Amino acid sequence: MQHHETQGHKMHVKFCGFTQLNDIQTAAQLGADAVGLVFYPPSPRAVTIEQAQILSAAVPAFVSVVALVVNMPKDELINLANDVSFDIIQFHGDETPEQCEQLASTVNKRWIRALRVNADTDSAASVSAQIDEFAAAGASSILLDAYHQHKYGGTGARFDWNLIPHDSALPIVLAGGLDADNVAATLDLPIYGVDVSGGIEIDKGKKDVAKMRAFMKAVKRDRWQNATVTGAI
Repeated sequence: MQHHETQGHKMHVKFCGFTQLNDIQTAAQLGADAVGLVFYPPSPRAVTIEQAQILSAAVPAFVSVVALVVNMPKDELINLANDVSFDIIQFHGDETPEQCEQLASTVNKRWIRALRVNADTDSAASVSAQIDEFAAAGASSILLDAYHQHKYGGTGARFDWNLIPHDSALPIVLAGGLDADNVAATLDLPIYGVDVSGGIEIDKGKKDVAKMRAFMKAVKRDRWQNATVTGAI
């Protein structure tokens, strides 16, 4: 039980897919550790440079701004880094460890890589081996998401959590189908953090304050023990 409690206290939370300024402000007030902006035009949660500038400017110090990119060409990434203040790149496409390392060093940013876990072809060992490659290339963490044939994440689907390796070379952030109801079940997993997008929304890119609050309450129970969570923020 002791281990469980310690895990719970240390779980980091990333809220992803913001498009609205007030949602970003709410996420920060609720104590999210990171907020994600999507720079992938086909996504319903994608933001423009102009939107991203406004959103990132509202994020307080010590909350990380994560830029999610999918197979973004180098010149585009350079422009993005010049125009938008963000802290970490999340590579969410088909980037190899070498490509991630080269792209990130070009803009001098720390980075994480999203791996889409496929229950049909992956095992805990194969996931672990992939993590090793990204660790060797300098990733700061790894994000595990559910595999979908035609989508780069944001599927709202869960994968088999038994495939999460226990001896990962990098801190693991878990994504895929999380919400306030099922996130408590992640507190026993060998992970560093959780990442949620659809599970805190009323519509694509528009967050639900009550769902965000419920999610934080489920994860960071120690913070909320004496807090009144019924009223408005």
